[in-house]
Amino acid sequence: MNSLPVIGLEVHVQLKTKTKMFCSCSVEFGVEPNKNICPICTGQPGVLPTVNKKAVELAVKTALALNCKVHNESVFARKNYYYPDLPKNYQISQYESPLATDGFVEIELKKDSEKIYKKVYIKRVHIEEDAGKLLHAIGKEELDYSLIDYNRAGTPLLEIVSQPCLYSVEEAISYLVTLRDILRFIDVSDCDLEKGTFRVDANVSIAEVENSCEGEKLKLGTKTEIKNMNSFKAIKEALTYEIERQRKILTSGNKVVQETRLWSEELGVTKSMRTKEEAHDYRYFPEPDLLPLEIEEIFIEEIKKSLPELPLQKKKRFKNIYNLPDSDIDILVSEKVIADYFERVLTIYSQSYTQGDLKSVAKTISNLIITEILGLINQEGLTFDKNKIKEEYLAELVKLYYDGVLSSKLLKEVLEEVWYTQKSPKEIVQQKGISQISDIDELKKVIQEVIAENQKVVDDYKSGKIQAISALIGQIMKKTKGKANPQLTHQLLKDILDK
Repeated sequence: MNSLPVIGLEVHVQLKTKTKMFCSCSVEFGVEPNKNICPICTGQPGVLPTVNKKAVELAVKTALALNCKVHNESVFARKNYYYPDLPKNYQISQYESPLATDGFVEIELKKDSEKIYKKVYIKRVHIEEDAGKLLHAIGKEELDYSLIDYNRAGTPLLEIVSQPCLYSVEEAISYLVTLRDILRFIDVSDCDLEKGTFRVDANVSIAEVENSCEGEKLKLGTKTEIKNMNSFKAIKEALTYEIERQRKILTSGNKVVQETRLWSEELGVTKSMRTKEEAHDYRYFPEPDLLPLEIEEIFIEEIKKSLPELPLQKKKRFKNIYNLPDSDIDILVSEKVIADYFERVLTIYSQSYTQGDLKSVAKTISNLIITEILGLINQEGLTFDKNKIKEEYLAELVKLYYDGVLSSKLLKEVLEEVWYTQKSPKEIVQQKGISQISDIDELKKVIQEVIAENQKVVDDYKSGKIQAISALIGQIMKKTKGKANPQLTHQLLKDILDK
């Protein structure tokens, strides 16, 4: 009987709101400890929570982007457990009646260098509040202590629970990357693992694959939950380790214990934290201070209309229309702001100029964004929304290139000048006189000089060493300081040599 790893993922996403889920305290990151707190988020007697409408809007937006059924009525519940950074000793969450259920995400996988697609099914999406944060100070035994920062307590969270339908580490990582990209595209969260705005818990088990006349069936094994994974690298390593650990236990004839385990990045192992709680351990009951959350259908429809094109659909369209390489598409679609910029530049070019076919122009624009603009952005430690090259300036640069005014070398030089001066490409070309040489007589004069100065290379070419022409072109470029039109130079040189 064969075995197969089965992975289910619970993702906690901090929603991009200005205030907390049930009070008006700020959710600003990085402020001094316990600055953003009030009687409501610290659970003082006699206070009443109020639902954050913006958080509900972002939650609905997420659920729709994940193809879920958004329920017109959902219920907040108290999840009871004691932990030092949970000041109320309970968390307001949703249990029996969540915001949304039964969704799916399509993920991209590679099989034998070919792309295949798989649907990962989502069990539920629900709203809850975050806990605070414990800060551990470990020194000499008598000085060991922990501090509590309640700034994060009450921050709006969305929990996205997948079905146990991921059967490899690669599938799990692809799902998480896809999910993160969707959430960033629809602007509901920053999804920063380091800041804790995108946190992942994994449920892992080893299933037995049973063959019958009806086909293959999975007999699920005992699962463990893994916590404390704060990067995709850590998630990948933790899942890989835990799958192998469980396989060794089962192979030796022992049983896997249902428990919660922590990933230790330093040791590269998962370690037991506590036995796994069941739902009844939390003593869920409807939150008495909040009415059921009622969402009108018209509200849902308005949000559905506001959804942008999602990353995977955009990737497929970029491939079909522009025929860009997958590596280009992955970078362009990694952030919505980059993808939008690319298409706006292409639209401006197409509406204003006619040189070059669409696919060729798209590739040129893509190259400039990926190699030059992103290079300058990274060099200065900026984000893409601080890009200093206006869309119309990049379109103008590409036009000068297709007009033969700029060579590929000059194109990059002028782009960098535009970045630092904010002047238009035409203005820079005119002021510095750095346009490409496309005058035939002028080029022929330089070619004759180079031929006279490099007779041995000419003889090599005539004797059949065709690659020798590259050395001559290099000398021509040197004489013209890179301004010679490459295509025209090559053709003129070849014609003269062949005669």
